[in-house]
Amino acid sequence: MTEPTPVPDRAGGGADTVTASPTSTRTSARVTTGPPREPQVKANGHRFSERLTERALSSIASAGDPERGSTGDPRSGDEVEAGIVALWQAFGDHRDQDRRDRLVLHYAPLVKYVAGRVGTGLPSHVEVSDLIQSGIFGLVDAIEKFEPERGLKFETYAMQRIRGAILDDLRAQDWVPRSVRSRARDVERALERLEARLQRTATDAELADELELTVDDLRELFAQLQMTSVIALDDLIGGGPATASLAETLPDDRAEDPVAALVDRDSRRQLAEAVERLSERDRVVVTLYYFENLTLAEIGKVLGVTESRVCQLHTRAVLRLRTKLTEPS
Repeated sequence: MTEPTPVPDRAGGGADTVTASPTSTRTSARVTTGPPREPQVKANGHRFSERLTERALSSIASAGDPERGSTGDPRSGDEVEAGIVALWQAFGDHRDQDRRDRLVLHYAPLVKYVAGRVGTGLPSHVEVSDLIQSGIFGLVDAIEKFEPERGLKFETYAMQRIRGAILDDLRAQDWVPRSVRSRARDVERALERLEARLQRTATDAELADELELTVDDLRELFAQLQMTSVIALDDLIGGGPATASLAETLPDDRAEDPVAALVDRDSRRQLAEAVERLSERDRVVVTLYYFENLTLAEIGKVLGVTESRVCQLHTRAVLRLRTKLTEPS
């Protein structure tokens, strides 16, 4: 899994998504207080309301690009920035949940930005919405642990915490050991070096020499790396009217092969016609032997002949059938 490098911060860090006055810490992103209190959940050692995540996601969906800013805010950037500074000062004096939630809602667009950058290096089956969910917990953790008096920019610190929370959640959900992931990256880098040097596809022996392994060890490594590849069955393949999902292309070993069924039906028809063209005695021998499962001795008793005579009749009937089936129609 390729991990994107951290992106540079910008001044404001999405401050244009919340309105505030320079003389008050009250912003347009209000949090309802007073009884009854919202149900509380706990994550990463911090408590917050259950609806905070939903409101943060709503703020993310309605916000613009944090690097270009959001439109529709009648207040100037200086007024918004002054309001956030005052909110940080108030949160530093008294770390209550209401002020913390206002900061979460204000900086929520950072989560979408970081999740989008991290998601560019992940497989297609990883949903960006899942990364955003994980990133919100990282944002809450960053707000709780940020120290404004150090003079650092919060956006820089928060983006690192958000990215770390997303990667931690991805690793926790990964069923492949990290050592196997590391070996997969080593193999990819070795292949890139060899193909760039040789200007052709490298053989297993050449790749094994590059990795300082034997060919048998390399093939065992390939077997371990097979489980690192994941393909979603609902991914569409092809194009135009013939587009279908990958699941529709998987073979069903228990399904009847239509071609084989057609060939078998035609062979049975030809055999039945060939049996009908046999003499009466030969047809009786074939019917009793193959359809009634009688022995040659039992057939001899039915026809009143010896077993050796039945054997001769059976051999003659088989030869005649073979001739009739092989002759051109």
